[in-house]
Amino acid sequence: MEPADLTPAPLDRAAGYALLNDLAGPQTQADTLRGLDEVAPGFPDWIVTSLFGGTYQRPGLSPRDRQVANLAALTALGGVEPQLADHVRNSLRIGLTRQEITEVLVHLAPYVGVPKALAGLRAATAAFAEYAAAAEDTTDPDAA
Repeated sequence: MEPADLTPAPLDRAAGYALLNDLAGPQTQADTLRGLDEVAPGFPDWIVTSLFGGTYQRPGLSPRDRQVANLAALTALGGVEPQLADHVRNSLRIGLTRQEITEVLVHLAPYVGVPKALAGLRAATAAFAEYAAAAEDTTDPDAA
């Protein structure tokens, strides 16, 4: 197959940053990317451009479906609880409920093993609490 016969892959840096902003929020995005760029210069830009500006831009799956797939993959992988927690919060931001997220993780138990499902549930529980606390901070005028 010649390169001219292949479907061009989307790779849109601006769309990637816009999507990450929608999923993670501007402050989370800035803090995470800045910290990572200090350790591995250029790596966060590559992640955002190739993943959020590339893979996520493909047609065929809704953002909700992509988040369900992310929750399942990260739980199955195990050992990536910080990234799983990020995707739990992202899932809440785009409209998945706590119950739906919990059911995704419970549903995985017979497929990925109970220990990985439990680790996923622990990460989700912590992310639920962080998300709720952040929401309270933005709605409480006395919070500073």
